[in-house]
Amino acid sequence: MSARTPAAAHVLVLGGTTEGRRLAEALAGEPGLRVTSSLAGRVNRPVLPPGETRIGGFGGPEGLADWLREHAVDAVVDATHPFAERMSFHAAAAAAAAGVPLLALRRPSWAPVPGDDWHEVSSLEEAAAVLPGLGERVFLTTGRMGLAAFAGLDDLWFLVRSVDAPEGPRPARTEVLLDRGPFTLDGERALLRAHAVDVLVTKDSGGAATSPKLTAAREANVPVVIVRRPPVPPGIAVAADVPEALVWLHRTVRPLPEPGTTGR
Repeated sequence: MSARTPAAAHVLVLGGTTEGRRLAEALAGEPGLRVTSSLAGRVNRPVLPPGETRIGGFGGPEGLADWLREHAVDAVVDATHPFAERMSFHAAAAAAAAGVPLLALRRPSWAPVPGDDWHEVSSLEEAAAVLPGLGERVFLTTGRMGLAAFAGLDDLWFLVRSVDAPEGPRPARTEVLLDRGPFTLDGERALLRAHAVDVLVTKDSGGAATSPKLTAAREANVPVVIVRRPPVPPGIAVAADVPEALVWLHRTVRPLPEPGTTGR
């Protein structure tokens, strides 16, 4: 009589970031493991990770908790954008309700270096309030959502860069640049020069894919308004990168072997 094969462990990755995709890639070849990546669906033509994918919301924390139970999820990794605050708190509530371990995968925040002229604020509204005293030609890299916070600044000119076209209220003098990172330092230098940018606004997303703009701003003596990221829900384990997340998963989810070894 043959031994019964254990069911594959199921990991849900709340994705939408480079780290979420890389984690799914690392887990896709693991024996005894099933990985599902969930994407919010706010970006047209997203880069899909390997493994199973689902697109769209869950219907709040209750809906996510039901999904975790229904699909026998063994662990959740919240690899959403550092500013996806609502989704992170929904994930924490749902994981607690379903009794499923939860990890937040968060790339480290950016840190200023000598020569930076940073102005840290807690919201887009605060960023809009400080802009008139810093410059007149704004490079706005906070995404297509939230432009309404800057809509009343008619005396300023804005270059808005986003993956998809923004919708809703926006500043009267706006030029939209549709582009997707990673961005190069040479490209960011050229962009600041071509548009005579004299102030940059960004969220503290962290990571290397969009950080060259900070170096270009420092070199050009351009002040930077940085919106601080919201905190991770209290009591949640945090990994700074994919290798750390893999260590947590191999310690938390049965029956995965340790990284670098093979199961028998």
